[in-house]
Amino acid sequence: MSVFPASPASSASAAPSGVSSAVSPVLAEVVRSGFVEGRHRGSLVVLGADGAVEHAWGEVTAPVFPRSSNKPMQAAGVLRAGLDLAGERLALAAASHSGESFHRDLVRKMLDEHGLSPERLRCPPDLPLDQEEREVWLAAGAGRDRVAMNCSGKHTAMLAACALREWPLESYLDPAHPLQQLIHRVVEEAAEEDVAAVGTDGCGAPLMAISLTGLARAYRSFVLAAPGTAERRVADAMRAHPEYVAGTRRHDTWLMREVPGALSKVGAEAVQAVALPDGRALALKIDDGAARALGPVLARALTHMGVDAPVIQRIAHAPLHGGGRVVGETRATF
Repeated sequence: MSVFPASPASSASAAPSGVSSAVSPVLAEVVRSGFVEGRHRGSLVVLGADGAVEHAWGEVTAPVFPRSSNKPMQAAGVLRAGLDLAGERLALAAASHSGESFHRDLVRKMLDEHGLSPERLRCPPDLPLDQEEREVWLAAGAGRDRVAMNCSGKHTAMLAACALREWPLESYLDPAHPLQQLIHRVVEEAAEEDVAAVGTDGCGAPLMAISLTGLARAYRSFVLAAPGTAERRVADAMRAHPEYVAGTRRHDTWLMREVPGALSKVGAEAVQAVALPDGRALALKIDDGAARALGPVLARALTHMGVDAPVIQRIAHAPLHGGGRVVGETRATF
């Protein structure tokens, strides 16, 4: 295992229980006109095919909130609850979708199939996540809508599972709800560690904190799971229908389309997890949550793992503009 330790802190400050106070290494820098004007620190872990840690940058054993990178585990939870989803519907249950028309149409169709109305959704009303789609949406005079919110597929699946099991619908986001307790167990089993904390995600759902190493282990377990298990069904649906997991202009979609067998899911605050079909996996977190650093860092990490595909350069591309032209870039530093 190669370990790249965090830089020593110039001054120590109190950290939350279980969280390292060490300063993370710089994983990316922002270069404008040849001048480095900013840096992004973070942590990254790479697992080998045998599941052992091969490389680690920063603190990879302290808990983080994986945000939407937890969605495959949440989708496996609704399957374990007995909900029969497959194909695009299961991919959408694990999605942070872009709010494109085909996403919104399938959410509405799924709600109707399970006798549910959009008013039952407890995710907040929002605009489409994709910028181009958002502009079209606003130009048409539409406003914030629960169906357009990027987590609406997950919430629809959760509601449908509760309706099937005759569990309470109004409280389906309560951490003590039977569905959320089941998801909690799925997360711990997949990560092979205890959930360190439970918070509230941006969509209102319970959010389980695990380490980056645990997150990478979870993705590895999904791609290596036996066919027919909830975990493998989720992984297979996501890989077969990546446009429903993300959107037509998103790097998760590109990666799962162009790297055979890859399972990939981004999370808010610059979290990313990826597993390859042979069991290699990675998980990363940019400390300041900067999305502009995520692509370059992910691309460099995949290169370290030996992934060689044209999509790597596409993911790494993070131009910086000035005066309407490219004057620099955000680039990985390791």
